[in-house]
Amino acid sequence: MIPGRMHEGEQETSSDLVRRLLAAQFPQWAGGAVRPLTSWGTDHALYRVGDGLLARLPRIGWAVGQVERDLTWLPRLAPALPLETPQPLALGGPGEGYPWPWGVYRWLPGEMATLTGVQGDVALAGGLAAFVLALRATDLTGLPRAEAPERTLPDLGPPVRRALAQSADLLPPETWHRAAEVWDRAQALPGCSAAPVVVHGDLHANNLLLREGRLAAVLDFGLRLDDPAVDLMPAWNTFGEQARAAYLRALAPDDATRARGRALALAKALLAPPYYHRTNPEIVERARFTLGQVTAERP
Repeated sequence: MIPGRMHEGEQETSSDLVRRLLAAQFPQWAGGAVRPLTSWGTDHALYRVGDGLLARLPRIGWAVGQVERDLTWLPRLAPALPLETPQPLALGGPGEGYPWPWGVYRWLPGEMATLTGVQGDVALAGGLAAFVLALRATDLTGLPRAEAPERTLPDLGPPVRRALAQSADLLPPETWHRAAEVWDRAQALPGCSAAPVVVHGDLHANNLLLREGRLAAVLDFGLRLDDPAVDLMPAWNTFGEQARAAYLRALAPDDATRARGRALALAKALLAPPYYHRTNPEIVERARFTLGQVTAERP
């Protein structure tokens, strides 16, 4: 199943469009079979090209620019990491009625992780933590910082409050009330005082690629300099109690950073149901899982 339209202003794509773009801009890769991939990602439409390539087209304006960032930063980053990363090959331009830049990547074989498959996987949690530590240790001079104030807890307050109001009928009452209580307390957390680090920015199960059940690659980077709490979110949006403990033990955040990571995971989970409940069941399922993990913890 391929999700349909998820956003107002979303750009439609198709296999035929990708074939025409390739023929016009990259004839060396034209002629192979082009087929859409099942993906619940919200920013890009994905198409497999032949056996060895992937075309990635932004769905919506806020995703424009990611392919360019991948081309700039991922080749520099990849040698320093213990897991594979996407391999961008070329930047395509607008054409054939499509308005934005788009990308061609090398195909990475494997299977996308699922919540049910990895939530209890302590070894995978340790492998992902090693990836995060390696990412933090890289020197990417010139990498953009996060755009404030979009990702700070106080500025997330109004949209999360709106989402809570819109989710009253979409979540179990006990979960809704407990989530509101946790979010209220999160608003009083101090901000990050540490220097920003390199973060992936969007770590969760569906951005992890497995081979023979083992973590092989991490996909879909929102690469930037940001609060280290950002990449703590898998502790709650991907892992259950035992794997979460292993992930956090390996990353060893201080109490304040751990609390911010939990609050960011909660915020993202609360924003999802009212926006995606009719269009993206995978994201809503992950949001419900995250809310369950966050609200099961007691301060």
